[in-house]
Amino acid sequence: MTEMANEILLLTTGGTIDKLYFDALSEYRIGDSVVGRLLATARVAQPFRVVELMRKDSLELTDEDRAAIVQAVREAPNARIVITHGTDTMADTARAIGGIGAAENKTVVLVGALAPARFAESDAPFNLGMAVAAVQTAAPGVWIAMNGTIFPGDKVRKNRAANTFEAA
Repeated sequence: MTEMANEILLLTTGGTIDKLYFDALSEYRIGDSVVGRLLATARVAQPFRVVELMRKDSLELTDEDRAAIVQAVREAPNARIVITHGTDTMADTARAIGGIGAAENKTVVLVGALAPARFAESDAPFNLGMAVAAVQTAAPGVWIAMNGTIFPGDKVRKNRAANTFEAA
């Protein structure tokens, strides 16, 4: 297997996983991605590369933004792709990517966090670890890694009341 075929591509789009809060009166901002640092801290030995696509809350993603994500997945030479994404519209993006995964023999895993990675009690490191494991073991297609579960990308929804993901 060549290094590129072995490498995991991590595309960052923003979302809570990369949010910054300056104080209780401030609005959030999406800062530099923490994904590379989280993987380095976890001593991930699998080759990976982080590419920032955008820094947006998923509720602010436009059709053009989603098309850019789809294009990045389609044009990537990598067979294994993890996308960090805001949780509110993650399932919409998974459905938009839908046919690319299996058709092009790519495994794509979307992942996010319900609390920023910079927070001590964030779910971000665990979710990211699940996504890295899933992208190496799941069949080609589109998946979502959240709440300790790997969901098919077209059969999942966010339950806002419970603040969790569930099968749709």
